[in-house]
Amino acid sequence: MAKGEETRQFIIDKAAPIFNTKGIAATSMSDIMEATKLSKGSMYVHFENKEVLACAAVDHNMKVLGDKLMAKISQSKTAKEELFTYIDFFSNAVNPPLTGGCPLLNFGTEADDTNPVVKEKINQGIKYNQQLLENSIKKGIANGEFKPDWNAGDFATVIFAMMEGGHLISRMSGNNDKMQIIVKTLKKNIEENTL
Repeated sequence: MAKGEETRQFIIDKAAPIFNTKGIAATSMSDIMEATKLSKGSMYVHFENKEVLACAAVDHNMKVLGDKLMAKISQSKTAKEELFTYIDFFSNAVNPPLTGGCPLLNFGTEADDTNPVVKEKINQGIKYNQQLLENSIKKGIANGEFKPDWNAGDFATVIFAMMEGGHLISRMSGNNDKMQIIVKTLKKNIEENTL
């Protein structure tokens, strides 16, 4: 990696958790300069403005989270294990796998009416997660793990929506009580569709 690319990546690495914690609007270039110890001039050599850096931070946060998730899921031996691993991975919103919490929820809530570029990035992330879950269910149906009439697309949407909703509730309340209800309910539904 060239020196310029190393510096650019260093800025993204430092900026990503700040944007995910504070949000795009509340994060200033001064916050990033403080975290990186770089001058304003150095920052603008690599990013023409805060919006460009924010988009890079969104991509980075989603990639880091996705890589961590896939590392866990790849250890699963069955489709059912994949679904349980996905649920368990996101089950502790008070101590989430990424600093600041779920970037899909954080950036999606902020960007839905204000930033069409970030909105589309988050929309693609949502579709990716739902497709991941749907593929696990379809694989389980094909392998004879799950009931053949289980609607993979519908349940993938339910898992994703319930986990994101549980994340929001848990982050607001400061505890995982409601998330544990969601986890239990989803796993029960998976068990009911397991052969």
